Amino acid sequence: MKEIMQAKSISIWIFIVPFIALNLCLILITQFHSIFPNHEDVLLNTIPYFDGGASISRTARVFPTYLIFKPAMFLTSYLLIKYWIYNKKIILNFDSNNNFINRIMFFGIGSAILLTIHSIFLGVHFDNSFYKLFRRIVILLFIIFEIVAQAYLVYSLYKLKDKIINLININFLKLKRLLVTFLIIVAIASIPIVSVPGHKFFKHALEWDYFIGVISFYLLTFFMWKKK
Repeated sequence: MKEIMQAKSISIWIFIVPFIALNLCLILITQFHSIFPNHEDVLLNTIPYFDGGASISRTARVFPTYLIFKPAMFLTSYLLIKYWIYNKKIILNFDSNNNFINRIMFFGIGSAILLTIHSIFLGVHFDNSFYKLFRRIVILLFIIFEIVAQAYLVYSLYKLKDKIINLININFLKLKRLLVTFLIIVAIASIPIVSVPGHKFFKHALEWDYFIGVISFYLLTFFMWKKK
């Protein structure tokens, strides 16, 4: 199926594009202070994956980093939509009566739309509590939609594993299941902490690490499908 090769080729870019954009913004804002017109926008050396020294939005919402981050997220959103469409065709080819395909598409494409909305409003400042709540809800829904779509997709592929066993590396499908399970457990376990004020550094570190976990799902997709 050509859709398998299309899903395989597009999945690696869903990992690479946001990964490079995110870390490039981090490097610029911590190491190249002279390119920032507002000195208060820069950050001292921090590795937020470990120390939680800054949130993702803190590194990406100022000029010039948003010139990198926003286009990268728009491109990622587009690639996500294509990815879920390809997977719909793959699943229906092997299981035309799949009960979860509509949910996969709803949550998968919904996550792409939410990522676009988040990127549009990133760096737009309104001194309004409702607006701040809206931004938090959008990014929270993006994470929920992504994990739900990934979970349904992994479950559907497991149901088909006997039919597609010659097309995939089963070990990477198992890793995808393990990753999604881990992301769900971490999300549930973190609710008591992220839902209350404080714990800023933990929340920031969790944000960075969790985002990498979410996009790693697509890296595993690339290695799961065989070349031929």
